[in-house]
Amino acid sequence: MVYFVGAGPGAEDLITVRGMRLLEQADVVIYAGSLVNPALLKYVKTGCVLHDSAFMTLEDVLAVIEEAEDRKFVTVRLHSGDPSIYGAIQEQMDALRERKIDFAICPGVSSMSGAAAALELEYTLPGVSQSIIVTRQQGQTEMPEGEQLRSLAAHHATMVLFLSAGLAEQVKIQLLAGGYEPDTPVAVVHKATWPEEKILRTTLDKLPQEMEREQIVRTALIIVGKVLDGGGRRSRLYDASFTTGFREGKER
Repeated sequence: MVYFVGAGPGAEDLITVRGMRLLEQADVVIYAGSLVNPALLKYVKTGCVLHDSAFMTLEDVLAVIEEAEDRKFVTVRLHSGDPSIYGAIQEQMDALRERKIDFAICPGVSSMSGAAAALELEYTLPGVSQSIIVTRQQGQTEMPEGEQLRSLAAHHATMVLFLSAGLAEQVKIQLLAGGYEPDTPVAVVHKATWPEEKILRTTLDKLPQEMEREQIVRTALIIVGKVLDGGGRRSRLYDASFTTGFREGKER
């Protein structure tokens, strides 16, 4: 049996209880060594075989899994954050289905949640932004038609950019071309929830030089939008005059 487990954003105590228990049971762990906090490996049992996928191809990973299956072992494929977001798990799941190998997914805390906690930020503020666009700047992986940053910028929603820390100049160019103002607030969170976490607050027009000054080129999220300035209207949910399925609103 293979379990895809979300390791969380970085801090060793932000893995889910289920994920921790699966690590404790595993006979084989294949972990993303370039992204996963190695402190999480303390949960594995004595004799568990570890493989760092930073040095492996998809075929290498599948070969390890197949060998483990032949030996009736439990395999944990440990991904950073939540495996459903830029986790490259679809190709692995497709290959396991072809080989008739059973698997299950254990979700994890996404780094975008860790970044929001670090920034003390609510991504969705009434009257400011009620939508989040989770995307990336095009790099080696091409973007589908209509999903380029220039097109998405037209919505002026809160934007969370993964895998774009080394492409800050392109991010700036595309977002400005799409309609964001130069003084749009931007935050960069490097290694959210890790001991070495770093937060950079700036504006879109200054983003590339500020990131270069701080030497942030990878393992960081770029958050763009007016929500970074706070404000917004009070939520109706806890307004005394608002009727919900649990309480009757009262006139003021």
